[in-house]
Amino acid sequence: MTIDTHITDAALASVLETSRAAREQAQTLVDLVDRATAANANGPLPADALTELSKQQKLLNTTLAQLRGLHRAAHFRARETKSLTAEARHEVDVLHLQLQNLYYEQRHLEGEIAACEGFEHTYQLLPLIPVEEFIARHPEHADADENALMVARINHERAEREALEQQRVELQKRKQKLIAENKKRRDDLANLDRDLEKFIDAAKPIQKMFEKVV
Repeated sequence: MTIDTHITDAALASVLETSRAAREQAQTLVDLVDRATAANANGPLPADALTELSKQQKLLNTTLAQLRGLHRAAHFRARETKSLTAEARHEVDVLHLQLQNLYYEQRHLEGEIAACEGFEHTYQLLPLIPVEEFIARHPEHADADENALMVARINHERAEREALEQQRVELQKRKQKLIAENKKRRDDLANLDRDLEKFIDAAKPIQKMFEKVV
């Protein structure tokens, strides 16, 4: 497998083709010089040989000039490609970083959701009446979804507790009223006892007088 099979860029393929042509022309020029030198080892080269050598030299120079131009263009293209590659790599790195941040944020949110789902809220500890009993009392909520049913049960529990609290307050008021009435009666009895003792004390002289008379 030659290097040509790995080159797909047209500009680089042109550089290789021109390089190959320059090498062949240089080899042709070297062969011409060798043959002309061998044929005229003891004298100057003939005019036709010099003409052919000059022609081949010009062709080689032209090809070399073309090769230098192609090489320069390929170099600039390589620098441009390198710059574009660096920019693309930077964009990919930025996107990769954003993707990682989204992944971490996703995991954080999943953890928060799991924590919220596993959190034992106060309403879960309320001694609510069973669902069947609640629906039996309030059939209008029979088709409600789970959340709406829970809200209705909590509202029911609150209403029940508010009613019980109101009854407690009323009973407390009645209790305080009865305590006040009992206290008043005790005070009245105590006053009656004192009045009775005073009456008995006041009646003692009269009693003694009756005892003397008798």
